[in-house]
Amino acid sequence: MRSVKTLFFKNNTLYILNQLLLPRKAQYVKCKSYKEVADAIKKMVIRGAPAIGVAAAFGVALAANEKRFSSPEKLKKYIQKAVKALSQTRPTAVNLFWSLQKMKNLLSQKAKTPDELAQRLKKEALKIYNEDISTNKLIGKLGSKLFKKKSVVITHCNAGALATAGYGTALGVIRSAYSKGKIKMVFVDETRPYLQGSRLTAWEMKQENIPYVLITDNMAGYFMKTAGISAVIVGADRIARNGDTANKIGTYSLSVLAKYHKIPFYVAAPISTIDLNTPSGDEIVIEERSSDEVLYIHGKSIAPIGARAYHPGFDVTPSENITAIITEKGVFKPKEIKNIHPAL
Repeated sequence: MRSVKTLFFKNNTLYILNQLLLPRKAQYVKCKSYKEVADAIKKMVIRGAPAIGVAAAFGVALAANEKRFSSPEKLKKYIQKAVKALSQTRPTAVNLFWSLQKMKNLLSQKAKTPDELAQRLKKEALKIYNEDISTNKLIGKLGSKLFKKKSVVITHCNAGALATAGYGTALGVIRSAYSKGKIKMVFVDETRPYLQGSRLTAWEMKQENIPYVLITDNMAGYFMKTAGISAVIVGADRIARNGDTANKIGTYSLSVLAKYHKIPFYVAAPISTIDLNTPSGDEIVIEERSSDEVLYIHGKSIAPIGARAYHPGFDVTPSENITAIITEKGVFKPKEIKNIHPAL
């Protein structure tokens, strides 16, 4: 497995791999405060629902060490401020709110000193980090059982190690299946407009020596018709109670194409992505990102001056388009998701 980590915590500093620079350069951003972590999440220095959740947990842990606090109560008040700021960085990925809630739960426990509480917060953030990696490996193991030998798959955006603390969700399944000789080729959508597929997923596939070919998003239907595609597998940023899933913009289109061509459509995500408080995809808040991300690539304009553009960061795939949802608790039909109760 590749040696470059998505993020790591050392000497009360969170090191975040700057994904805006990949694949040209592997460089880390050093975060010593919750505000720096929030800025990194907002600017997509780090992205991917699980990775955002882990980073936010470390942001809370950093907040506890930013200055001296005279009492546990004053520290708790500051932590609440940090949690609020971090929760406002990205609205769609539910893992962010899940991890922040786990950190907030510690505030209800008695602590004799601020340092005692700070240590608990750090320990919990490290636990969330390590559990994310083990969870992804289990998702990969369970998901790989769905594939036959020499499968050809399409994936969208980046749901790999870079989108998590390590190993990945959708790419974790691909990685596990490849190790068992089940993957012949991976078709990688470039994922306009942010190019997570071409910049990140293709980079991960190269690092792992997994056979892949990069395609533009509007080629997917053609290759489903002509290339013997076995399955589509993607990640998710939020899964509603009825099994609808929000994922990177373009996922819905893939699901429609897959349904037409009778190709299985799989979603791989940890149970922390399941939001039982959201009845359906209609209630999922879709993040609207800057139109500049559509109008420019690496600072260069690709449209007429004054052109307007829309950029919803995500779309919703209806449950009826999804064959199965792969979690660390098992593989489920979308309608079965409501019976899973994520523990905080």
